[in-house]
Amino acid sequence: MQSETRQCKKCGQDFTLDEDDFSFYKKMDVPVPKICPDCRFKNLTLWRNEMSLYSGRKCGLCKKNILSMYNPKSDYLTYCFECYISDSWDAKDFAQDYRENKPFFEQLNELLHKVPKSATFISTGDGPSINSEYANMAGGMKNCYLIFNGGMGEEIMYCRGARNARETNDCYFVEYVERCYECINVLKSNGLIFARNTYDSMDSIFTLNCSGLNNCFGCVNLKNKSHHFFNEPLSQSEYKKRVDEIMGSYSKILEFREKFDEFSLKFPRRENNNLKTVNSEGDFLLECKNVKNSFEAMSTEDSKNIFSARNAHSSNGLIGFGFKSELLLECVAIGYSSRIIGSHSSTNCQDILYSFSLKNCHNCIGCDGIKNSSYCILNKQYTKEEYEKLKEHIINELKEKDLYGLMMPPELAPFAYNETIAQDNMPLTKEEVSKEGFRWEEDLQKTEGKETLKPEEIPDHIKDVKDSITDEILRCIDCNRNYKITEPELLFYRKTILPIPRKCFYCRHKDRIIRRGPYKFWKRNCDKCKKEIITNYAPDRPEIVYCESCYQKEVY
Repeated sequence: MQSETRQCKKCGQDFTLDEDDFSFYKKMDVPVPKICPDCRFKNLTLWRNEMSLYSGRKCGLCKKNILSMYNPKSDYLTYCFECYISDSWDAKDFAQDYRENKPFFEQLNELLHKVPKSATFISTGDGPSINSEYANMAGGMKNCYLIFNGGMGEEIMYCRGARNARETNDCYFVEYVERCYECINVLKSNGLIFARNTYDSMDSIFTLNCSGLNNCFGCVNLKNKSHHFFNEPLSQSEYKKRVDEIMGSYSKILEFREKFDEFSLKFPRRENNNLKTVNSEGDFLLECKNVKNSFEAMSTEDSKNIFSARNAHSSNGLIGFGFKSELLLECVAIGYSSRIIGSHSSTNCQDILYSFSLKNCHNCIGCDGIKNSSYCILNKQYTKEEYEKLKEHIINELKEKDLYGLMMPPELAPFAYNETIAQDNMPLTKEEVSKEGFRWEEDLQKTEGKETLKPEEIPDHIKDVKDSITDEILRCIDCNRNYKITEPELLFYRKTILPIPRKCFYCRHKDRIIRRGPYKFWKRNCDKCKKEIITNYAPDRPEIVYCESCYQKEVY
């Protein structure tokens, strides 16, 4: 079947369905969607709150104080992670009879509000987390603080997408790194600061699109170089002198950051930051094959619309996890599973529709929190024959409403738009959120006006900062949020000779998202050979963007 252009029934924008799309939807036995990939992505993100955490809740079972991704005013019953995975309760105790005369999603919504939820999502696949309470969508952490969507880390803070990292702060999408700070898309590197798209490097500062660097500062498009300063070679002594004059000072770091941003515009960028990737379109793809319209995906094949997932195959519409899974459609945080539609946070499952937090299950519809089960609907056990009959009824209802094959409706989502990764990747105003039919949360946890030390009172150089700063309350220069410096954090800044940040973690994260670039792709022409390319550099941006072939010829 040839490609077709259709109009999204939600936003009105045109979108294209190609032969692979039609083949996949036929394989999943679902209707072709009538809404575009962007609108489907927004629906998925409503189920992915990584960073909006709240205090003020108690575990509904053991009653201890907990940190939760569920707002305290929400009516969900939340358990601490230990109680949630324990045998002290059984999700089947909340089972409901399926009523054919009532809309399926209304019945599922009732169940979702009755079954307890885990306060945070902790993955056990990477081993236990130790002294790392302030983490979400993460696992295998030791002595970590404010870590999201990561795994196998030790003594790391303020990171999203960090795996196999040590002594690393304020990074996004990094792996096998140590002693790194303010890095984006960095692999197998030590001692990098303000680095982006840099691999196999060490002890370098302000780098972009580099590899094999050692002791370089302010460098772009370099490979296998040492002691370069703004792409010019220096003697070791002169290099050390220049860098020592800068490091540790907030004002000088800020000055050279602006100089580096201006300097980097002189050099061409690759159309994308993909590595070892074949026949794929997207950005930050590693070892992928036949992957389209995807972002931050690793070891994934024959898939579309994948965000921040790895090892997924033959899937369409997936956020997070993905490990050794196939035939996932419009899912969030699904792993080691196959043939799953419209579901969330489930592991080792097969043939699941519209379910939440299942483990070791198959042939279940509209279930929440059950384990080791089959032929269940709304957590109630049925015979195979009963199940198949009711399944047909449910699917027919959803098909009639153009809902089958999509994620669960937004009104069932546990989070508001601005609590989720939606606001990072497709930011909207409160008015736009309301217009699109999503919720907006006014009461994000935030403290203001309690500062004991003003930004201008923080010493410019880290050598002048006293131990007592860990007792102070600081104020973000962007959003006015109060924040603190922890003792391990202060030690990190001193060891790496970095100034105290003047922004809170959330604003620093927002800055990294801007430097990363948007999860959106445009067609534009290579600035050298003029052939059409697909890139997340919008046509009106000032960067020089080359196709892969022209970039390789000029840089390497």
